[in-house]
Amino acid sequence: MPFPSRSLGALAGVTLGAIVLAGCVARADLESADSIAVTSTDSTCEVSTDEATSGTVTFEITNAGSQTTEFYLLADDGLRIVGEVENVAPGVSRTLTLVAQPGDYYTVCKPGMLGDGVGKAAFTVSGEAVTVDAEDAELKQQAVELYAAFVKDQVGQLVPAVEEFVAAYEAGDDETARALFPLARAFYERIEPVAEALGDLDPRIDYREVDAVAEGLDWTGFHRIEKDLWVPAEDALNSDDVTPAWQDWAPSTAAERAVFGDLLIADVQELYEYVHSDAFAEDLAAQGIAGISNGAIALLDEVASGKISGEEDWWSGTDLYDFAANVEGSKMAFSLVRDFALSSGEDGEELVAQIDAGYAALETELARFGSLEDGFVSYGELTDADRRDLSDQINALAEPLSQLTVTILE
Repeated sequence: MPFPSRSLGALAGVTLGAIVLAGCVARADLESADSIAVTSTDSTCEVSTDEATSGTVTFEITNAGSQTTEFYLLADDGLRIVGEVENVAPGVSRTLTLVAQPGDYYTVCKPGMLGDGVGKAAFTVSGEAVTVDAEDAELKQQAVELYAAFVKDQVGQLVPAVEEFVAAYEAGDDETARALFPLARAFYERIEPVAEALGDLDPRIDYREVDAVAEGLDWTGFHRIEKDLWVPAEDALNSDDVTPAWQDWAPSTAAERAVFGDLLIADVQELYEYVHSDAFAEDLAAQGIAGISNGAIALLDEVASGKISGEEDWWSGTDLYDFAANVEGSKMAFSLVRDFALSSGEDGEELVAQIDAGYAALETELARFGSLEDGFVSYGELTDADRRDLSDQINALAEPLSQLTVTILE
């Protein structure tokens, strides 16, 4: 699947390489402890222990609820998926086996396979670091499967987030809708290249007004609703001409809001159905780890070509939320192929060091302005110097990141 780039609290610290893909010992040589029992119900996720020893760890998941469920082992940022089992039907048990490195994790179940799950709890792996064969084709397949799981998880949280956002918008509760707008978008922004590969789906969900007009498309989606929620002032200008943004503009009626809101819900549902389809699995498999690497690059390109200019969320000024989510998604994808780059030799090690440093510096710079958890300042509050500093950090990361795909394929 191609990952094209469209013009366009502080980030959680992703612990890179927290699981598998880290060396050259056969997986069969790793010692496995007794299985860890997980019981998922409609409202709980009970794990028989909150700790394990590094090496092969097996979870035995039993669905005692009434809804099909999923089980996840998450990295310490609560975002990156390091192991998951999906489609566990009521009354069914399934097994998750993985090679765990020492570190802090979270366990969580997701009954109904939507939302952010239930019973999220800390899980600790102690012991010595474990090495595995980074050339193992099975590990490459696992990286692809974990990226697919991450995409499904984000879209699974996007669906109810958009439904809540649209409900407030259609009810005329603009204050609530404005608060929910950037939070719902974050789930989309972390996996945006996936939607961009689906023809007109991304334009329907996320096109700016100027893009829709230029291409002769009906303007719908997040940004159409955004303009209703942040009615342009009479001195507001479009981004690439001098036409007043309020000219010929009238806020949507209640009936029109219902249309735009329902269209966004339907388009997001279409995205959900795609990422749970055989076609999505086949597309990812065809691209392999190069597709993941290209996804990391494309998400940073989203920041460099659109977010940094402040033109993405033109009416709301919530660009930094999108910015942060793009970077989180990029870093997540990079984390899954990082060890393949390391295994390519000294050049790969140097490249990884540069990329690690680039993400860290960009996170630090972003943290000056807020976080996804606590909120960001309006993009309009940034000075020219602030924007230059952010741009410099993006460019410093983009250069080594652009070499990632070639490096892991060598």
